[in-house]
Amino acid sequence: MLNKYARAFFTRVLTPFAAFLIRRGVSPDTVTLLGTAGVIAGALVFYPGGEFFWGTIVITLFVFSDLVDGNMARQLGRSSRWGAFLDSTLDRVADGAIFGGFALWYAGNGNDNALCAVSIFCLASGQVVSYTKARGESIGLPVAVNGLVERAERLVISLVAAGLAGLHGFGVPGIQVLLPIALWIVAVGSMITLIQRVVTVRRESAEAEAAAAREAGGHEAQGESRGSEAAK
Repeated sequence: MLNKYARAFFTRVLTPFAAFLIRRGVSPDTVTLLGTAGVIAGALVFYPGGEFFWGTIVITLFVFSDLVDGNMARQLGRSSRWGAFLDSTLDRVADGAIFGGFALWYAGNGNDNALCAVSIFCLASGQVVSYTKARGESIGLPVAVNGLVERAERLVISLVAAGLAGLHGFGVPGIQVLLPIALWIVAVGSMITLIQRVVTVRRESAEAEAAAAREAGGHEAQGESRGSEAAK
């Protein structure tokens, strides 16, 4: 839902920076790798210790690499299957680190097993939501549904809430409650999105099988007709 508008806006904003990196001889794959490393560091260094504000600042800076590398590839005319594969794979790694960081906090000093479980569910469901679309497309189905909470929504909701919750350390009272609320929203939204995609794949699969059966029946009827004409 956010992808359509946010990506278009930030692509325009980041185009000059992408052009600058190209002039400096930096490759899109390098940006992808560095961006993922930055997100992992921000999530697993700051979040487990409860440093949500600074962790979110670091992660946000590196999250934009996901837009910069694609922009660079388009400017260079080097869009490739390898680049798309690397980018998609490392996106999953980065997402896992973010929600893993939340889980480590709640399993440790956060001292909340329920929210630790919710964080782990957000991590796992996010991976499965992405897998359902990729798997459906790999078997020839369009998977023509975006769903309620995709990757952009998961990141925006959780990172904004984590950053605001981190302001508690600067003397803002009560604001830390935003992160648990955000995690529950992401968890429920991810489950709804997963169901939407599974239902869509089931429907598209049935439609594809029915179309194949009709086509096979049509070919069989044509064959019988030709056989009858030949017999005459």
